[in-house]
Amino acid sequence: MVLLQPFALLSLWAAATLATSSFEAAIQNGQISNYDLASLKPSWKLSHTGTNASFRGLAPVSHSVAWVAGSRTTVLRTTDAGATWESVGPELSGEDAELEFRDVQAFSADEAVVLSIGNGADSRIFKTNDGGVSWSLAFENEEETAFYNCIAFDETSERGLAVSDPVDGKFRLAETLDRGDTWAIVDSEGMPPALEGEFGFSASGTCLSYAAGRWYNAAGGVDPGRVSTSNDGYDWEVEDTPIAGTASGGVFSVQFSDKKRGIAVGGDFENPTGNTDNAAYSSDGGRTWRAARKFPNGYRSGSSFLPLIPAVALAVGPTGSDWTFDAGRTWHGFDNGSFHAVECIKPFSCWASGDAGRVAKLGL
Repeated sequence: MVLLQPFALLSLWAAATLATSSFEAAIQNGQISNYDLASLKPSWKLSHTGTNASFRGLAPVSHSVAWVAGSRTTVLRTTDAGATWESVGPELSGEDAELEFRDVQAFSADEAVVLSIGNGADSRIFKTNDGGVSWSLAFENEEETAFYNCIAFDETSERGLAVSDPVDGKFRLAETLDRGDTWAIVDSEGMPPALEGEFGFSASGTCLSYAAGRWYNAAGGVDPGRVSTSNDGYDWEVEDTPIAGTASGGVFSVQFSDKKRGIAVGGDFENPTGNTDNAAYSSDGGRTWRAARKFPNGYRSGSSFLPLIPAVALAVGPTGSDWTFDAGRTWHGFDNGSFHAVECIKPFSCWASGDAGRVAKLGL
């Protein structure tokens, strides 16, 4: 591998702002190493959204297009890289106007799916095909004890799953096969029993994820926090992680960069500065988990790998952001701003969202 000195990497990064493909090609050709990346000094560049909503749902589509979803049914969309934001959420009235959107999955500037949370009928999925001009109610939960937390789609964007806290002793799933237009409850026969008090976290839209042909579900409320895996979304296996679980803690976010390398982050949201037993990594597709050797600097609610750089990932939470260059073995803080969710769609094309209308893009 050819190691570029920091000034050479920064020169390449500057060129990549004009031609992103050049930066991606350099990564694929092995010209950029994790050593080079560690020399960079990332920071978040805030974008003015014009709202105080709390955004836990985040879905960047490209460098220019991104969606965020949050409190009081707020949904915003940008098509100019965050220079301006447009309110495009469904027009709801009465008690429905108080619904909390906690996840959004977007396929383009026009097509997106949002999830509202809560017991019973408060858990709903809405779909738009025209950039938020109109929305259809694609799913409304009819089980009083169900509480849906997250949505994820596979690489085709046709099939998606939504996960709820346990119903009748097992995590509940709903499935779509038509890009979120319609949903049906999945038979729970292949789901292992949940432990008493176990549940998921609707903190960043990443308690459920999909990568390289496999589904992952993160949970807490029990000690230790656990992660379930499935090759088909129907039959699941569950494993303990080293992440400590409490009534307000456990695994909040699980992500994989390929079939083997994965990270899990979390902690206890009641102890936001707690910086032990809050991250783990897997090198065998989630069959086993090991504690990070150097933990993130506090509870972390969301995480994302950088595409094309399988060992590099970000994690965010209310006390700041961290990144890893070794697939979750060690974490390094780089920003103390508060965020709930993070997602990267290209190398260093990363977005984050949080309270008080905070949305940002990663800068170097």
